[in-house]
Amino acid sequence: MIRAGLRILLAVFYAYAGYRHIVDPQPFLLITPFWVPQREAVILWTGVAEIAGALALLQPFLTRLRIAGGFGLALYALCVWPANINHMFMDMARPDGGWGFAYHIPRMIAQPLIIWLALWVSGAIDWPFRARKDAE
Repeated sequence: MIRAGLRILLAVFYAYAGYRHIVDPQPFLLITPFWVPQREAVILWTGVAEIAGALALLQPFLTRLRIAGGFGLALYALCVWPANINHMFMDMARPDGGWGFAYHIPRMIAQPLIIWLALWVSGAIDWPFRARKDAE
C-alpha cells in the first residue's frame, strides 16, 4: 500500500517535471552545465524521458515495464545530478547567497534517495525491507 502510494506520487512528480521541461525549458537551461552539448534538445528529451518513466511507473500489471521505468528514472536522476551540483555552485556564488545551504544541501542528500525510491517503488529492488525473491 505504501509502495503503491509512493509510486503514484513519484510518477506525478516526474510527469509534472517532464511537462515543465517541455513547456518552460529556460530555468533548466540556466542550471545545465556549459559542457552539455545541444542543451535545448537535452532539456526537451529529458522532459520526454521523465514523462515516459512516469507512465511506466503507473503500469499496475506490466511489471517489466514498471521496473524498466524505475531503472530509467533512477539513471535519469543520477545523470542530472551534475546540473543540480552546478545549480548549487552558481546559486551560492550570487552576492545574496541565492537559495542558500538550507535548500541545496537537502537537495543534494535527496538525490540518492530519489534514485533508491525510483528503484524501490517500481519493484526493481526490495532493499532494505526484504530480500529479493528469485522467483520474480
